[in-house]
Amino acid sequence: MAIRLGNSCANCENYKVNGICSVHGVKVNAEYTCDTFSMKAALKNDPSCVTCAKYEESECANPKKAAPGMLCSHWAPLNATA
Repeated sequence: MAIRLGNSCANCENYKVNGICSVHGVKVNAEYTCDTFSMKAALKNDPSCVTCAKYEESECANPKKAAPGMLCSHWAPLNATA
């Protein structure tokens, strides 16, 4: 079974530190969700070839060595929307 983030207020960019929804202007908690849910952008701590924008591209500095789980000094993070 896969673990996934739910579409709850805790993962919504409209949820503010004080527990107020910036869209609806009401106090909510982490268990709520709504139709205006918008996922927070989050940094991922997974630097490796498969998360590199150069992986399997002509700009890869080490195309014969590049593989999942590896990292080199030329690593470039993928676009957050990718």
